Amino acid sequence: MFASLAGKVAIVTGGSKGIGKGIAKVFANQGVKIMIAARGEADAKKAVDEIVSSGGEADYYLCDVSSWDGVQGLLSKTIDTYGKLDILCANAGIFPQKKMADMNPDEWDTVMSTNLKSTFLAVKACIPYFEKSGQGRVIVTSSITGPITGYPGWSHYGASKAGQLGFIKTAAMELAPYNTTINAVMPGNIMTEGLADLGEDYLTAMASSIPMKRLGAVEDIGNAALFFATDEASYITGQQIVVDGGQILPESLDAINEM
Repeated sequence: MFASLAGKVAIVTGGSKGIGKGIAKVFANQGVKIMIAARGEADAKKAVDEIVSSGGEADYYLCDVSSWDGVQGLLSKTIDTYGKLDILCANAGIFPQKKMADMNPDEWDTVMSTNLKSTFLAVKACIPYFEKSGQGRVIVTSSITGPITGYPGWSHYGASKAGQLGFIKTAAMELAPYNTTINAVMPGNIMTEGLADLGEDYLTAMASSIPMKRLGAVEDIGNAALFFATDEASYITGQQIVVDGGQILPESLDAINEM
């Protein structure tokens, strides 16, 4: 039995849809008060309404988390609303697909800012609050793409996700004096709105290459993130966990067929 997280306060960046929304809902179901950071008001309001209608507590703040001013505003909104901060889920990310030959430098910079720079800014902005409370949890949404696997068109995305894992190693040491841990969840192919846009052929092909023979649910990532936020995970920091249905295990398609 894990200790209750009820009454804790969590920021979820990119929490208005996809994996972020799944994380927000999983945490809210455990009594955590949620502040969603998002760019689009319609999606943010919908996510909050869904959480509240299920008995949870949530609010949202519209900002660009790759902007220092935006992230500082997010922290101010969270403290004004809930009076404290316990958990940061640095989840915001984009994954436009474009091969290097067709990619311009600005497109590379946009992905790196949204995915990697935002992680640094959000963690930096939380430090004074973790220091004041004497505790904290940071959970970063990375990916298997970049750190472990590759896919044509996602060199910028993969680099940003590998960068997040490099970041948490040193961040874990710098956050330790504040009794704060930082860990990462590495999703495989998870069924989200964004993934659905890649088409049915892509989804079918990906499911067939996964030993569990299905794509993951956003709740699968939320549950892994939830563990890292518990008291029971207080001695785990600077680590990562793969949640992919076994996708990275087969050494070839023949291995899948042998199943």
